[in-house]
Amino acid sequence: MSSEHTVKPEEEPAEADADTEDAPVSTGAESVVRSLENAGVEYLFGVQGGAIMPVYDALFDSEMTHITMAHEQGAAHAADAYGIVSGDPGICMATSGPGATNLVTGLADSNMDSDPVVALTGQVPTDFVGSDAFQETDTTGVTMPVTKTNYFADDPDTVGDVVGEAFAMAKRGRQGPTLVDLPKDVTQADTDAEPGRATTPDTYRPPETADDRDVREAAEVLADADKPVILAGGGVIKAEACHELRRFAIEYDVPVVTTMPGIGAFPEDHDLALEMAGMHGTGYANMAITMTDCMLAVGTRFDDRLTGGVESFAPDAEIVHVEIDPAEISKNVAADYPLVGDAKAVLEQLHDAMPATPDADEWREQVQEWKTEYPLDYPMDEDGPVKPQYVVETVDAATADDTVVTTGVGQHQMWACQYWRYTEPRTWVSSHGLGAMGYGLPSAIGARLAADDDQSVVCFDGDGSFLMTCQELTVAVREQLDVTVFILNNEFIGMVRQWQDGFYEGRRMASDYNWMPQFDKLAESFGAAGFRIDEYDEVEETVEAALDVEGPSVVDVHIDPEEDVYPMVPSGGDNGLFALRGDHL
Repeated sequence: MSSEHTVKPEEEPAEADADTEDAPVSTGAESVVRSLENAGVEYLFGVQGGAIMPVYDALFDSEMTHITMAHEQGAAHAADAYGIVSGDPGICMATSGPGATNLVTGLADSNMDSDPVVALTGQVPTDFVGSDAFQETDTTGVTMPVTKTNYFADDPDTVGDVVGEAFAMAKRGRQGPTLVDLPKDVTQADTDAEPGRATTPDTYRPPETADDRDVREAAEVLADADKPVILAGGGVIKAEACHELRRFAIEYDVPVVTTMPGIGAFPEDHDLALEMAGMHGTGYANMAITMTDCMLAVGTRFDDRLTGGVESFAPDAEIVHVEIDPAEISKNVAADYPLVGDAKAVLEQLHDAMPATPDADEWREQVQEWKTEYPLDYPMDEDGPVKPQYVVETVDAATADDTVVTTGVGQHQMWACQYWRYTEPRTWVSSHGLGAMGYGLPSAIGARLAADDDQSVVCFDGDGSFLMTCQELTVAVREQLDVTVFILNNEFIGMVRQWQDGFYEGRRMASDYNWMPQFDKLAESFGAAGFRIDEYDEVEETVEAALDVEGPSVVDVHIDPEEDVYPMVPSGGDNGLFALRGDHL
């Protein structure tokens, strides 16, 4: 799909020309729809229902495209992925009660990962609120902890502007999900109030540039460092700051580590790239963040899967933390030089303030030695069961560099991080902070609709993760979406099984999934193309065949059930003491 409609985060959607406006709005529901149109929305993901029905009725004559999902959780994940790939907020819709509560997992995921999403939920009429009416839920109360902000719309004359504000809030500053609860009497009521363009309140002023003196001090520290490293988080991508990051790193010759949400912020085929750090990060990335004496951390919240034990994280480093949300400064890791502002703007400030390139040739040589010493590799017996890493590498080799990869959550997610080489932003789509199993397939649907027509979209999923949301395959078939799903099937909840083997004396309680269906046959029953891989000599040919399908396809890849994810830093451990195999734990 074309991405020409994408609005850059710092821009406001243009107001519609008065001479080309549609007919005046006549109801609150029409005002909601007009507000979305004013914001440039192209796709919406949702499930119909009684309380949201007036809004759906108003959509009947709209040029926006509604994608009916099989489950509201799928709608939220699809909207989340649409926002990640396009840069614009994804829109999800649901009715009151169970429809709204089914969105909560997706909203919590968006909130943890700072992804721009707008949720529109139906609600019982205002006179019934608080009476335990049919399908009534305190939606704003339930979702307040997992949204950036939410609204209860109580006036048909202002409901369109409220929706516009929710859209603007989702993408400005630290991005995140917003929600508007829409009582049925409000959306059915008469109004002639035309909503304006999507804007944030005058009182909402997220920081843009950091204090110049603070920037100069941080630049001097970086220039004087003997072992500098850049830690690039997801905020770099959200701020459209990848160009500025690459320019800074390359010009000043500073190695770059990414967080998992930051994958794609810096090309992994560059000599300065150390790839992902943290629990399952590369050995060389974890060595670099452990031994550095000065870390430039950009757009990261220093979550526990990155840091391990905070007391052992970058123990000798001065921390320069660039972050748009001041609440994240020194929340988990103390910042010696806090630079509060937009990542794009602050990286430009730092670039201009740098007095010199760090004199760190020995450090750069050491980093390259770590790459040689701790490569990502795996043993492979061609007569044995298929290794999942080989499957990931094979699909990577068969697809273009700008292919979008989505995943569920578990071991397959980590292998997709480690063994796929990412060179572009907005090509890695996953559930990071919440770790929501079932994210992979619905997110592939959202990603497909956000991506360019000539981009491929592939999903790596696990058998347990796929089973949670496999009903969304009906959507991909109905819409004839060209997505290819590779189920790395080990008949376990693999990450749980790995932890049980490593930390619970091998007591595999409730992690054995040997009751899985034949996923290739299941896919065919949905109307998708189904494939199965059992042996190495089937991998390349089957991968090519699945990718050649014009429409959805599912490949059930039966992998080595005992394969584990390494390197691994045990929870709360020291990143510099990562395990390379089970007996290192």
